Amino acid sequence: MSAQRETGTTGTHRVVVLGAGYAGMSAAVQLAARVRRRGGVQVTVVNAQERFTERMRLHMTATVQPLAELSIPELLEGTGARFVCGWVTAVDAEAKTVRIDDDQVLPYDTLVYGLGGVADTAAVPGAEDHAYTLNSAQDAELLADRLRRLGSGTVVVGGSGLTGIESAAEIAERHPELDVVLLGRTEPGAAMNPKAKAYLRAALERLGVRVRAGVEVAKVLPDGVELAGGEHIAADAFLWTGGTRVSPLAAAAGLAVDERGRVVTDAALRSVSHPDVYAVGDAAAVRQGYGVMHGTCQSGMPTGVHAALSIDRVLRGKQPKPFRFGYYHTPVSLGRRDAVVQFTRPDNSPRRICLTGGMAVRYKETVTASPWPTYGRMKKMPASGAFWPRGGRFTRVRGAR
Repeated sequence: MSAQRETGTTGTHRVVVLGAGYAGMSAAVQLAARVRRRGGVQVTVVNAQERFTERMRLHMTATVQPLAELSIPELLEGTGARFVCGWVTAVDAEAKTVRIDDDQVLPYDTLVYGLGGVADTAAVPGAEDHAYTLNSAQDAELLADRLRRLGSGTVVVGGSGLTGIESAAEIAERHPELDVVLLGRTEPGAAMNPKAKAYLRAALERLGVRVRAGVEVAKVLPDGVELAGGEHIAADAFLWTGGTRVSPLAAAAGLAVDERGRVVTDAALRSVSHPDVYAVGDAAAVRQGYGVMHGTCQSGMPTGVHAALSIDRVLRGKQPKPFRFGYYHTPVSLGRRDAVVQFTRPDNSPRRICLTGGMAVRYKETVTASPWPTYGRMKKMPASGAFWPRGGRFTRVRGAR
């Protein structure tokens, strides 16, 4: 498909959103809802598949707990936005075009870059060949199939961050016949207050998860892992959650990126080198007063909403406003019947307050439920409304112009 065929009606401002994750979908739906009555703006969403991936729940897919089938095209119905299914293979920031599957070219006037992160299997030798990941539903299903076929044996989870903790707990609960080992440089829940951290560790012990903190995976082998220092730990399956990497497309396009390849943004989430490009979610290096934000759904959806509001303001001849974000909580599931929620200060440091047990389960399910209802409300909102995060959830704020 040629660029000429994709140009569209003369005078139409073309906004292309790359990536339909939490941040990209927030940007697309929020912007489409705001401009649909005005006209003159075409929003196009590009994603590699039609199904929306709930990244936060893939550890459930890996333990054969079915998730809702969420269709991106169905969600976009009625917004005026269109959907293109395909892999983004190149971005030309000078020509303002995006190449899809190497045979389609989409021109843009404004680009929202939301190609999020994946597990960094290149960080450890052997991980690319021998490690399972939770990058997609398909990856999680591969792990689920392996766990089903094991019957008994050892599963090692590399990485003691939130994904590693939730995955280890879920596997141990659903597969009590397996020996689950959690490896990490830091203690699980290291950033939590003492009460929350102790509860988390006790829950892992109750589930039978063996924790090895202060260790580093140096190599992944077909039958296990080798730690820095030479110790070998046998594993019948190895899940890698110990770090993420972003797509190299931003750097290849000439956008200014940080040492991890994330697009460096100004206060309004625009690329500092190409102001017609907005970066959201894991793909963006967004600096706040406390430092550069780390990628989570909690922060990703607000970046998408803010990018949409900024684009809308610019299209109406106004200046975009600075993005401001403060963390509120860290909810961690410990299987289906237990959880811990650490409330935080805006800089993500722990407060004294935390929830545990059944109350934490109910809280986490409420604030991390499928974002579909939130996107649905965005579609129906008036042009003067916007969704902002409040208390870990999105609230409509009128007069957001």
